[in-house]
Amino acid sequence: MKKFLVPVDFSTTSLNAAEYAVSLTKEIPGAEIILYNVFNPISLATLTDKDENSRKIVTDHELKKVMDSLSISENQHISYECESGYFVDSIDKYVLSNHIDMIIMGITGSSRIAQVFMGTNTLNVIRHVTCPVLIVPPDAKFTQLKQALFTSDFKDVARTTPFKTIKAILDLWKPGLHILNVDAEHYIELTDEFKIEKEAMEEKLGSYHPEFSFLRAYDFLEGINRFAEAKDIDVIITIPRKHSFLSQLFKTSHTKKLAYYSHIPIFALPF
Repeated sequence: MKKFLVPVDFSTTSLNAAEYAVSLTKEIPGAEIILYNVFNPISLATLTDKDENSRKIVTDHELKKVMDSLSISENQHISYECESGYFVDSIDKYVLSNHIDMIIMGITGSSRIAQVFMGTNTLNVIRHVTCPVLIVPPDAKFTQLKQALFTSDFKDVARTTPFKTIKAILDLWKPGLHILNVDAEHYIELTDEFKIEKEAMEEKLGSYHPEFSFLRAYDFLEGINRFAEAKDIDVIITIPRKHSFLSQLFKTSHTKKLAYYSHIPIFALPF
């Protein structure tokens, strides 16, 4: 992984995500960070090409100011790009045409309506793009990725888990790996089905010496939050399937529990 796209709308949250991206990739030789802005096209008869170009000039100027404010290392190269279009569609096309390895983006929302909107926007990016997305909470500050938590439903693991991408993340930052399943039905002994899926997971990720945990909890997010705090987790890795951690995270009933008050960044992986 070398190319990292950072959407910037000049909000405090997106600027924090840009700083996080720089710190996260500082030790990666040849890391390329692209600050990216999309401004919506205006369909007015009075709008000329000159006006549209002026908007690009102003946005380029602001992106350059952001770029110049970031402290990059000798390992890194940073640039910026802005274009007219619609956010999700434009990011999807840019990722494909520029071979982006990862998107690093912020998420925020001071009100319940804003939270739902931002959550939906983020999920739409995750659903449409073909690369991992790192979601950076507004108060997240990078120190180190010492401990990673991979949440799994332990269903058809061999076929539905993007092991190649998980390994790329683990090889790049080398955190300790925790693999967690939260289920209301867990008892003292795992069922035969869970044992089979655990073996499949061990076959693929055994070289990373993962610590497996099976937690009985009726509140999915509360269980993960409790585990993450107990283990000092620095990043959560999840696959955004219908009943995954990430989908639960953005349900309106859960937003105040974890989604916008967590300090833990989240890797959402395509599958």
